[in-house]
Amino acid sequence: MAADKPHLNLVIIGHVDHGKSTTVGRLLLETGQVEEHIIRKYEEEAKEKGKESFALAWVMDRLKEERERGLTIDVAHRRFDTDKYYFTIIDAPGHRDFVKNMITGTSQADAAVLVIAAPEGVMEQTKEHAWLAKTLGVNQLIVAINKMDATQPPYDEKRYEEVKEEAKKLIEGMLGYKDVPYLPISAWVGDNITEKRQLSWYDGPTLIEALNNLKVPSKPIDKPLRWPIQDVYSITGVGTVPVGRIETGVMKPGDKLIFLPSTQPKGVIGEVKSIEMHHEQIPKAEPGDNVGANIRGVGKKDIRRGDVAGHVDNPPTVAKSFTARIMVLNHPSVITVGYTPVFHCHTAQIACRFVELLKKFDPKTGGVIEENPQMLKSGDAALVKIEPTRPMVIEKYNEIPELGRFAIRDMGQTVAAGVVVDLEPREIK
Repeated sequence: MAADKPHLNLVIIGHVDHGKSTTVGRLLLETGQVEEHIIRKYEEEAKEKGKESFALAWVMDRLKEERERGLTIDVAHRRFDTDKYYFTIIDAPGHRDFVKNMITGTSQADAAVLVIAAPEGVMEQTKEHAWLAKTLGVNQLIVAINKMDATQPPYDEKRYEEVKEEAKKLIEGMLGYKDVPYLPISAWVGDNITEKRQLSWYDGPTLIEALNNLKVPSKPIDKPLRWPIQDVYSITGVGTVPVGRIETGVMKPGDKLIFLPSTQPKGVIGEVKSIEMHHEQIPKAEPGDNVGANIRGVGKKDIRRGDVAGHVDNPPTVAKSFTARIMVLNHPSVITVGYTPVFHCHTAQIACRFVELLKKFDPKTGGVIEENPQMLKSGDAALVKIEPTRPMVIEKYNEIPELGRFAIRDMGQTVAAGVVVDLEPREIK
């Protein structure tokens, strides 16, 4: 039974075509989640289409459109078990158009596997994904140096060491991650997932061992309930069923919840009738649980993705404005007052306006180098004041970090990421 083992949410990130979906497929196969014959069937289909190496990836990419395009579009959830943990695996898209889906996926993860293809090494997107994982609060990382079967010569230890050094500079040097395992793997062949096989020169953990070495983060159950909504379903004979991951607090049947900002100025209130996870009814939902709950008194049209539910006596905060500390990762020109990109926070995606640039910091020391700067560019760290263009729930990072961090996207890329230092709540009329 799933509940007997500790649960971890795992996200697989990395550059497009570096083998993320194949790694997921291989993990599911090696842990007995997918039968060999299903993989065989996929392999035959893939061969006919001349896309043989996609067979394992298809385990995750069941959407027809994704098969035709050979890309991962939405964030898929699958579970698998090791002898120690029960994992929900979030397969995050690596393709450029899809980074925004990846942000929603990554912000739900307890740990990440960063997949880097050995022949290519660290690419632009490898950096972007690693930065995002760090900013979005994913504190545990495993680096899988994949496609070792495709190095010249195959399984070349020298190439593994080169890529490892390159990755280390980014992961430990720039991002400050600690205790990161670097493992050579071949997801396609199945090397070093559960057994070393061709990689006998390597003496570290296999991928499964590295996953078993992860730690379960302590659950913030003593904090107020915050449940960002990912989707809302209307199920015949049941009623309105919002779905999402509990970030903080505990939810039980009988609880009275308020959904904010919702379609009503004061939010909408409903009662939890029952809670389901992985198609089983559960007596309560805790942080990290991806659940659906049947809510009495709320219609499907009342709530939408990006709303957050909390208990009526401690509702989520709807911000009129907020002050944030941001890091500009990648902006083609400069950021000035009036700039209005899209902020991705928990499951919300809302355009927000920069109303004041307050301070510029030295990113290495954190010291203030300029008060009220005129503009910000790539590489700058700053304190800024932001106004959402429509109501959004966001919290102070030091109170509820899970809802206090965000990524900023514009022109198809992540331009900055940050955390909320302070906020001015909206007055509810």
